[in-house]
Amino acid sequence: MQRQIEKLKQLEAYHFIEQSKIEELSTTAVIMEHKKTKARILLILADDKNKVFTIGFRTPPTDSTGVAHIVEHTVLCGSKKFPSKDPFVELVKGSLNTFLNAMTYPDKTLYPVASCNDKDFQNLCDVYLDAVFHPNIYREEKIFRQEGWHFEMESPESDLIYNGVVYNEMKGVYSSADGILERSVSKTLFEGHTYGEESGGDPECIPDLTYEDYLDFHRRYYHPSNSFIYFYGDMDMAEKLEWLDREYLSEFDYLFIDSAVPTPKPWTSPREVHFDYPISEAENEQKSTYLSVHTVVGGELDPVKMVAMQTLSYVLLDMPGAPLREALIEAGIGEDILGGYEYGIKEPYFSVIAKNAREEEKDEFLYIVKDALRKLAGEGLDKEVLRAAINMAEFKAREADFGSYPKGLLYGLETFNSWLYDADPCMHLRFQEIFDQLKKEVDTDYFEKLIKDLLLENPYEAVIILHPVKNLDAQNEKKLADKLAAIKAGLSKEEIERIVRETKELKIYQAEPSSKEDMEKIPMLRREEIGREAEKLIWEKKKMGEISAIHSDIFTTGIAYIRMVFGADFVEKEELPYLGFLKEVLGYIDTKEYSYANLSTNINLNSGGLGFNVDSYPIMEDVKRAKYTFGINVKVLYDKIGWAFSMAKEIALHSKLGDKKRLKDIALEVKARTKSRLLSAGHITALTRAGADISKDSYFADATRGITYYRFLEDLTANFDEKADQLVKVLVSLTERLFTRDNLLLDVICDGEGYQKVEENVNLFVDALETTAKRSEGFVFVPSIKREAFTSASMVNYVARYGNFKNHGFQYTGVLKILKVLLSYDYLWNHIRVQGGAYGCMAVFGRTGNAGFTSYRDPKLMETDAVYDGIVDYVKNYTANEREMTKAVIGAISELDTPLTPLSAGLLALSAYYTGVSDEDLQRERNEILNCKVEDIRTLAPLLEAVLSDGAKTAVGNAGLILANKEAFTEVEALFND
Repeated sequence: MQRQIEKLKQLEAYHFIEQSKIEELSTTAVIMEHKKTKARILLILADDKNKVFTIGFRTPPTDSTGVAHIVEHTVLCGSKKFPSKDPFVELVKGSLNTFLNAMTYPDKTLYPVASCNDKDFQNLCDVYLDAVFHPNIYREEKIFRQEGWHFEMESPESDLIYNGVVYNEMKGVYSSADGILERSVSKTLFEGHTYGEESGGDPECIPDLTYEDYLDFHRRYYHPSNSFIYFYGDMDMAEKLEWLDREYLSEFDYLFIDSAVPTPKPWTSPREVHFDYPISEAENEQKSTYLSVHTVVGGELDPVKMVAMQTLSYVLLDMPGAPLREALIEAGIGEDILGGYEYGIKEPYFSVIAKNAREEEKDEFLYIVKDALRKLAGEGLDKEVLRAAINMAEFKAREADFGSYPKGLLYGLETFNSWLYDADPCMHLRFQEIFDQLKKEVDTDYFEKLIKDLLLENPYEAVIILHPVKNLDAQNEKKLADKLAAIKAGLSKEEIERIVRETKELKIYQAEPSSKEDMEKIPMLRREEIGREAEKLIWEKKKMGEISAIHSDIFTTGIAYIRMVFGADFVEKEELPYLGFLKEVLGYIDTKEYSYANLSTNINLNSGGLGFNVDSYPIMEDVKRAKYTFGINVKVLYDKIGWAFSMAKEIALHSKLGDKKRLKDIALEVKARTKSRLLSAGHITALTRAGADISKDSYFADATRGITYYRFLEDLTANFDEKADQLVKVLVSLTERLFTRDNLLLDVICDGEGYQKVEENVNLFVDALETTAKRSEGFVFVPSIKREAFTSASMVNYVARYGNFKNHGFQYTGVLKILKVLLSYDYLWNHIRVQGGAYGCMAVFGRTGNAGFTSYRDPKLMETDAVYDGIVDYVKNYTANEREMTKAVIGAISELDTPLTPLSAGLLALSAYYTGVSDEDLQRERNEILNCKVEDIRTLAPLLEAVLSDGAKTAVGNAGLILANKEAFTEVEALFND
């Protein structure tokens, strides 16, 4: 480490500013500056092979045309050194990246990449740096038109329309009430400030952006003098900086760029603003209003205050029994209460939102919010609750489990919360002193004073009401159509011919592949540089007395991840939604010994979390079978393992499931959140529903968290008084049949020491369980193919097809992982995103034979369905040279080789146990990938033909477009009916 520091100090092109230890991360941070351009450099030296690079720019917008967002999309569409049309996609297809993306924020744009492979990492850095500094956007206007917006007209007789990837993406964002509210808040709180503009682009404003203004934005902000450059991980940092200077920074001179984000001017009095949002004809207009209050509180550059506000957010609104939420629920205002501390900008704000409320409840809503806050500020917060919230936050910070995302990526994103505003980039990473300070403040009036000063006596506050308007989407579409018709009517014959010509030229450009010469300029690994050995599964089946156990012996820094997994195969078809609901109820309802609020406090004081999940594990050899489970999951330090089993016993066996009032509150909240999720992740909603016709595994997903589940919640909440007794009866029956000794599998992720402690304490739970229970064998799944469409007030669509190839006699092969890459980032990408204007698309193939295709924020409907029909011909006629084939191989391997956290590795092992996947299977599939040839891809054409012949189809989205094509579906209904 010291040798690295000395080399950095000797670099002639850079100023070495400071170094410091970050004890919490076991890393050293080094801050430097490029002498010639004053580019800011942050290096985090870490013993982590998953290396991360990010270059960011301050990009404060002055309007809502989405110019920052469009530039973010387009700089990755070819550059000086790498002139092919879409190097980003080529990297997705052909690199071992562990992260590859770009993100537009309200005041910054970031370009992060990550990889564990040294050469691959260098390639990613090179492509990204050339993209931001030397993009093709100056040489090819069609890039702007494709990704941003353009007029489209197939012939002089055609209607004039807008199209473009960002344009359609933002139409999707503006299709949900949550998205409209978020943007209404920024527009109101920060009117006249850069935060009051929509950096992503308002669909009404995007067509106002000219090509010249777009290029000016890039010229103004994409310069090293306005850059923030971040490297993290185990690498030769001095070598990286020498290369950075030699290849990029040295060619620029210093340029003063006025990109500093000003502090918004505080208000002297609160304001009230009203906005509309669309709902469908089937939805309830009377109880769909959003009531909300938002207060600018700051804290971005005060790490103690920032974490304190995050703590208050959890204590007041998020945790079970949170007093602010409880006060509103008790008064019957809104079906779901949410909000919290919104940070990541220079002036964060605090929100309280009541979803699905009545407009006339506004005054009562505001009174209850302020009254509850006054009482808490005056009488004091529960000290034990505060300690519990701080403990939970500290546990998560120390655990540093970010799932599939590299740690260095998340640390880097955190640095921008201060670095962007010229403050210490590492202030938020040094969390120990923050938590130590807050623990001391619990015994003072610090938190109460924050409530008083920031949430009660702060005039910088907006009350925002979001009103539901039936068919507003159709009204807006007509308004847009009339506007475009008027524009067309005002065009000369020559102008119309020019738009028709440009439409055709753009489509030709989009369909034409990059030249072989340009493609070969993108750096790439060779097949022989890829490891041939598949990662081994880490698990061993053991016995703890009479209980079967799976042990994943992994170093976990003293944390035991314990899952008590109960079989749910006995659950009947009509009971599946109840099983999904049981997962939401346990832990959020009183038990014999605890109120649900005290239960949450106890969990937070003693663990890193205790929760519940339902899962389905497909049986490889039979799509009509699946292993259903219900899990109790907890993560604790070793000395709390006994507590974990005692608490699991308390919740599983002694929850007061007869509390109908609490069940109703939970049902309303879950329904509201499920509704938001179904719309925001419409591609998953559609794919899951289409799959429910084909496989028992997908049927489970739809019944416990998809459209079928939402139908259950709609019926339950609309008729709760009549349904309550049956609800209680089924929930109690499920727990009696689930929680028995003979139905339990223990899944343990920790080292040997931790496992021994689990063995010593497991009987605290097991001894309380009944030995067995009377159960049925569950239901027999019978496929029932449908072509369904679900209409909503969305401006975009999500179109899915599904089938199963094993039902037609085909077998799974590793080559299908390559085909997934080729379809998702070549055929489907080019036809649905590039040419069609959708934001995204993907293909999926499973070992059970399940296969599906789906689009995301898609302006098209039947055209996308036709694209799916063309998959067979694409595969049948697939051609590629060795380089292209190797690229696809690398893309498939990349997904397999993503580093796993201990928890992720353990969960993968549990899945393998249930599904029967072995190390030999994984090695065989890897070999099939590494040895794949072009003809292996072509041989999959009959398999795909079989998948598409099944005919399962689901579309979710724009009511007008779906109803205009209703003959294509066997069933059409509203997505939401409440």
